[in-house]
Amino acid sequence: MRNIDRTLAKQIINTVEEVCGHGINFIDKKGIIFASTDENRVGDFHEIGFEAAKTGEVIEVHNDETYGGTRKGVNIPIFHRNEIIAVIGISGEPDEVRRYTKLAVRITMLLIREQEIEERNRSIKEKHSYIIRAMISGNIENRDYFSSCIEELKIDKKQNMKLIVIKLNPRYNIMNVSLIEHQAEMVLSSEQVIVSSYIYPNEYVALVAESAHKQFIKTLFDFAEGNKPIFKIGIGSPQKIGRLHISYEHAKIAIKGIEQGDECFSDFDSLDLEILLGSIHENAQRAYIQKITKSLSEEDKRILGVYYKNQTSLGKASGELFIHKNTMQYKLDKIAAKSGYNPRSFRDAVILYLALKISNKCEA
Repeated sequence: MRNIDRTLAKQIINTVEEVCGHGINFIDKKGIIFASTDENRVGDFHEIGFEAAKTGEVIEVHNDETYGGTRKGVNIPIFHRNEIIAVIGISGEPDEVRRYTKLAVRITMLLIREQEIEERNRSIKEKHSYIIRAMISGNIENRDYFSSCIEELKIDKKQNMKLIVIKLNPRYNIMNVSLIEHQAEMVLSSEQVIVSSYIYPNEYVALVAESAHKQFIKTLFDFAEGNKPIFKIGIGSPQKIGRLHISYEHAKIAIKGIEQGDECFSDFDSLDLEILLGSIHENAQRAYIQKITKSLSEEDKRILGVYYKNQTSLGKASGELFIHKNTMQYKLDKIAAKSGYNPRSFRDAVILYLALKISNKCEA
């Protein structure tokens, strides 16, 4: 049997009243007035309403109080899935209100179906949330329920999939939060998205098949570019369903690598050194910068940046800086003396390069 709560019953009687302009009663199968445009009648027994619910027939009443708790009007049983769920009573002269019976039934069924769709969508949304949370935690407590959700949503357990994280910038002052949320949800409604969910306090997480990933990239990139101050997007590595928590961690690393800069989109598969840097705590990064570059000036760092940009070629770096090659060599020697790390030695060059890379990321 379909259960109708008081909120829906009130919505039904108010909508029917707006159309016909007469008093409306919503009567349950036991003959009790569950909702009414006349609040004083709620809870009263309605004899003819009870009779209409028992017989399944429309019953007209031509005189007030001919039956207990009943006024003149028309009483229409409401069927849902071949079962009587309630009776709608329209008060008034039967000859006048009879023409509203079909409309009252139609309005009632439309509102019931609308609520059923909302409940179904809510149920699907809850399942999406459960699946996403189970995947990112790597902890599936109820495997039977998880498997039934996977089966219902037709998720192919054999394929490689990726988790995508859309992170909302908590420091950004959003004037219209609902609009931003709507935009994010529109992107995640793409057919390439298998399931998605909002993870409190500031993340949307979506599951996509690896095969669909490339088609979805441009959509994500355009969305990120169009909302640059607001969102950062990270794409995780491809994993089977039982290892998607790893994809989630990789998506977070991808975001961490761009968190301080102007970039808004990062794919774990395209990262290399950033994977390492994104995994190191910020305090450790700053300690490393301080140790390696504390004696270097901004000009020293600029020279090193040009030197590494040109693949440690003295000729190309000096050309870009408009200085003589010997002058370039002299400046590098001074940096070696000041820092204790020689930019022309492979090991020391790597140490200095990492310090510059981390410094640029932290200062962005």
